[in-house]
Amino acid sequence: MRLSLIGMAGTGKSYWANKLAEHGFKLFCCDDLISKKLAPLLIRPDGTTMKMGEWMGFPFHSGYKKRESKYLNFEIEVLNEILDYLEDHDNDLDEDIVVDTTGSVIYTGERILKRLSQYTTVVHLAITSEGREQLLRAYVSNPHPMLWRDIFSKEPVETNKEALERCYPKLIIARQRLYERNADVEIDYYTRREEGFGVSGFLHLAASKSQSKGRI
Repeated sequence: MRLSLIGMAGTGKSYWANKLAEHGFKLFCCDDLISKKLAPLLIRPDGTTMKMGEWMGFPFHSGYKKRESKYLNFEIEVLNEILDYLEDHDNDLDEDIVVDTTGSVIYTGERILKRLSQYTTVVHLAITSEGREQLLRAYVSNPHPMLWRDIFSKEPVETNKEALERCYPKLIIARQRLYERNADVEIDYYTRREEGFGVSGFLHLAASKSQSKGRI
């Protein structure tokens, strides 16, 4: 079976990808692969290394849009490399594969998203309205690379924090539409949190669509 996991950062993509890897799936972690490409840019003047979230910063920081574009270009490179591997090994259906994408995968372009759907079953890890607040708090307290794509704006009377709190729900709603549009399967938050729900349940929900696409 070949799966791609999509959804907002913090929804459990890496958790489930690693669980699948423990069960023998070959794992492609886009965050790690992008980090390798970004590594030279993450070195501070004193020689220490910053995290990607620190390098990217918030949308109200100077130079953010330039860094946002650079990150997206590296993400596109990584996905093309993964997709080339999947295409080259398209007939090797004994190799189970999971692609742990970033939250911004839906910005990488129609061609990449079509190829992702062609060579994998795309699984969307959906969230609840309550989950949006949790994701916002996590983002503010521990920033990770976030592509806003011009959704962020700041009113004259707002603080930076107030602007984030107003715009973040808009970002999630806009992204949710794109995740849903590009997903083959959706596994909702409550299902993932059910007692006893594990890898076998996860694979069962993805299996019917995988079979129809010839991936099992």
